[in-house]
Amino acid sequence: MTTPGSPGLADCEDVAWFRDRLDAARGAAAALGRRIGLGDQRTAELVLAVSELAANITKHAVDGSLLLRVLRSHAESAGNVVAGVEVIAVDSGPGMADVSAALRDGMSTAGTLGIGLGAVQRLADTFDIHSQPGVGTVQLARFWPRSAAPATAGEPAVGGITRPISGEQSCGDAWAARMDARTAAPRGQAPTAPDQAAGAPPSWSDLTSPRPTAVSAADAGLRAGPWPGSGDRPASAHGGGRPAPVHGGGRPASVRGGGRPAPVRGAVPGPGEGLLVMSCDGLGHGPLAALAAQAAVQAFRTGSGHTPEQVMEEVHRALRGTRGAAVAVARLEPDGRVLFCGVGNITAVLLTRTTRTTLLSHPGIVGHQTHQLRTHEYRMPAQGALVMHSDGLSERWKGADLAGMLHHPPAVIATGLLRLAATRRDDASAVIAKAAQ
Repeated sequence: MTTPGSPGLADCEDVAWFRDRLDAARGAAAALGRRIGLGDQRTAELVLAVSELAANITKHAVDGSLLLRVLRSHAESAGNVVAGVEVIAVDSGPGMADVSAALRDGMSTAGTLGIGLGAVQRLADTFDIHSQPGVGTVQLARFWPRSAAPATAGEPAVGGITRPISGEQSCGDAWAARMDARTAAPRGQAPTAPDQAAGAPPSWSDLTSPRPTAVSAADAGLRAGPWPGSGDRPASAHGGGRPAPVHGGGRPASVRGGGRPAPVRGAVPGPGEGLLVMSCDGLGHGPLAALAAQAAVQAFRTGSGHTPEQVMEEVHRALRGTRGAAVAVARLEPDGRVLFCGVGNITAVLLTRTTRTTLLSHPGIVGHQTHQLRTHEYRMPAQGALVMHSDGLSERWKGADLAGMLHHPPAVIATGLLRLAATRRDDASAVIAKAAQ
């Protein structure tokens, strides 16, 4: 998955949230370390760190939770998959006024284990903490086998978090990311539509049309007609008039200078290595929603699509026979170009410390009949991040709420957003992809 010079990525498997019984996290960490082959000494260090984090939540925090999950990273040198454990501790207060003081040895109080957060920081291969008085604290620690630590030292460009609805073990929300290298078509040369190639899978129109039709290359791409169900532009769109469609993935002037969306017909991947990111919300919740989400992730990871629209077509085929899902797919490219295709209730935002630009999604259910796909092109702001989340989170959060977290790892930002906006009455998920620095 990881290639030289590319941002690190790791497949993520949520294992268990601990909220009401934080004492159980210690035994779960020990079992998890043994199961993935972390080694006896490294597992003992993991258990010690989990014990300290859980004890701190119990003694000091308000509404605290702890997450244990497996990370699987592809080591560049050996080309094999390396498994580690990620621990995330999150609470809603009271927060720390002086984080550096809390990391100094001897700062354990109120009957915690006494090793201190500084020791947790030293034990972990990666440690990060964000704390704000009156808001709360997010802590992240990763533990890899000692032999694999150098190969997994980089911070992933993408991080996310999922949490099931209260009372459920399985979650119908999911996210995934993968790198994709594709050379763009020569200037002036039209791209080949997927349904023009011999033996290629059917296009989106083939899959969603109520009756068989002959689909041209233009119809397989994006239409310049009215928005589904209305002659008006969606309220979430920015700018005045409707932007003109762009053929062949060219750069429209409106995108060069700002963040206005431009519909793209026959979008073509740009040169270099792109980062594909997916957010998925299986309809409803519980095991059947989780099956739909798992099918979407499998199709995303094993698919050959290079553009968000192509990926969406692959996911749509995989979700037939399931409940279906809301899905959003983005492609981030090294020059700051962002291609985005969304169907259903996934919120997607390009965020900086001072700006928030909402990306356009359209009604429908992936896996069932829906409207014609549309891809939109944006520009990633400098020092910006892509934020995508399910409707298990309210859209009422503001960019300022995350401004102080944007220099932290994506998984920490996603956890902070979950704490801020999630409801326990639905599955919830958030994924963050940071711009190349």
